[in-house]
Amino acid sequence: MPLLNYLSQNLINIIDILLVITIIILLFRWLRGTSATRIIIGLILVYVVWKVVSLFHLTVLSEILGQIIQVGVILLVIIFQPEIRKFLYILGNRKFFKWFTRHHKDVDIDEDIDAIVRACKRMSASRTGALIIIAKANSLNEVIATGEQIDALVSRELLENIFFKNSPLHDGAVVIKKHRIVAARCILPVSKSEALPTDIGLRHRSAVGITAETDAIAVVVSEQTGYISVSIQGQLYRNISPTVLKQRLLGRIEIC
Repeated sequence: MPLLNYLSQNLINIIDILLVITIIILLFRWLRGTSATRIIIGLILVYVVWKVVSLFHLTVLSEILGQIIQVGVILLVIIFQPEIRKFLYILGNRKFFKWFTRHHKDVDIDEDIDAIVRACKRMSASRTGALIIIAKANSLNEVIATGEQIDALVSRELLENIFFKNSPLHDGAVVIKKHRIVAARCILPVSKSEALPTDIGLRHRSAVGITAETDAIAVVVSEQTGYISVSIQGQLYRNISPTVLKQRLLGRIEIC
């Protein structure tokens, strides 16, 4: 019996260590390419130094570092506010509770996707800049509130008219939600990721910013090159064909 208890306790400790290692690896992968990675490394170094200082009984320095560690939780909340916000977005995603409110009738989204793809193809040919945000489970109400309310069916013609260079609505993003173009000229959070290419503009950084914080999908047409790009979960896929764009949207979108 003592042997069984010993093995059981060791197994729990091993599982505990493996879980901590897994969380650290996932955290580094999640934050890779951002300034947050350097901050985490800095905090780890502070913790290691604190332990070493405590080991050598350097009282004053140990007390100072100890106070820094004690307020570390508050510092982390302030420093990692965007990352924490993204995590809470994911945690609050209604897909976790989808089986409570599952609709019995599937919604056909092919027409919406076709309209988006055809509009992007034509705007790409004319080098008309565009930024289209497709809402999924996250409501994007804060983003929608920054723009001009429209509430119209999704159509190629309307998307092209909105992003026409002389249109008053062409700056900013269009938000599509529940089969409707709900707003235009919306302001999005801009990604400051150091991993992004240096040659991309504000539209692309905004696309990455909104998809990094929510489950939305962003489609971008470059005004300079006419290239079509799509951003999903904070990742940017550049210079894709309309066919590839349609495949990615069909594989990812369930417009809620």
